[in-house]
Amino acid sequence: MKNLKENASLKSNLAVELRAALALKIASFLGKEENRITEIPGVSLHRRTAPTPPCRGTYHAGVMVVAQGRKQVNLGRTSFIYDASRYLLTSVDLPIVSWVAEATEEVPCLVLSLKLDMSMVREVLGREEIHVAEAAPESPAMSTGETTPEFLDACCRLLDLLDSPLDIPFLSGLIQREIIYRILRGPEGARLRAVATLGDQSHRTAKAVAWIAANYAKPLHVEELAQIASMGVSTLHHYFRMLTAMSPLQYQKQLRLQAARNLMLNNGLDAAGAAFEVGYESPTQFNREYSRFFGQPPKRDIRALRSSGGLATESISNQTNAA
Repeated sequence: MKNLKENASLKSNLAVELRAALALKIASFLGKEENRITEIPGVSLHRRTAPTPPCRGTYHAGVMVVAQGRKQVNLGRTSFIYDASRYLLTSVDLPIVSWVAEATEEVPCLVLSLKLDMSMVREVLGREEIHVAEAAPESPAMSTGETTPEFLDACCRLLDLLDSPLDIPFLSGLIQREIIYRILRGPEGARLRAVATLGDQSHRTAKAVAWIAANYAKPLHVEELAQIASMGVSTLHHYFRMLTAMSPLQYQKQLRLQAARNLMLNNGLDAAGAAFEVGYESPTQFNREYSRFFGQPPKRDIRALRSSGGLATESISNQTNAA
């Protein structure tokens, strides 16, 4: 019993040291920047020096590691809090509301974001020695997991490659596979396994999710979507809502409205132009749904965003724009 307690204490202390080391690396590579898309494929770094207001965006399949500070994300009616002790895992594209909950100038919120390559996940799963628990019934495509010493050590080694850019092409994939392995070994990796497993209902549903994400401006016919997923309509509705906390039509609408907001903010389109670009046939319907979704009409919303530097937007290709 004494040895078990000593081992647990040593492991806890090591995790604390590795979190501090990871925070130093992120801070060092960021300097005074708030966001950096690194030379390592799929890896970006982020820093915030104060809490942020809730903002709508899309999280893509990936893992977010908070080395310092705390963040919160709402998926439907479920809240996920992640900090230095727990990472956030997303297994499919998910429209969310998120914010930085804890950050100061002295102790900023520091985030490492890694976009997951699903073919790499399948490759790791293909190894016979990987044993993964079954996903809990009704569990969504988002979860949090413990940042263990082994997981943190792999994250630190991944960032160390920024000091050795010639090693990135060969070693980054190996380390990312190790991170995926660590995730899959924990209970939070069960839904990721299900989404990546060909023939699984979650995988079939993920195909429907991916189709809408790639074609949100097109008319959506649930019967055709069910055919794409090789599922019955009622079964698709059930699993789609389980993974994303919304129906296919609600999912499409959220993607359309977020895309329209980005077009107005970054491309200078007016409300009518953005509405038609993302698939709306009626500007009036667009204005009504936009106001309900973002809290104010398009013109007023974009004016407010520009005056605040656009910080309320969070369209994330795993954290390409905001932490």
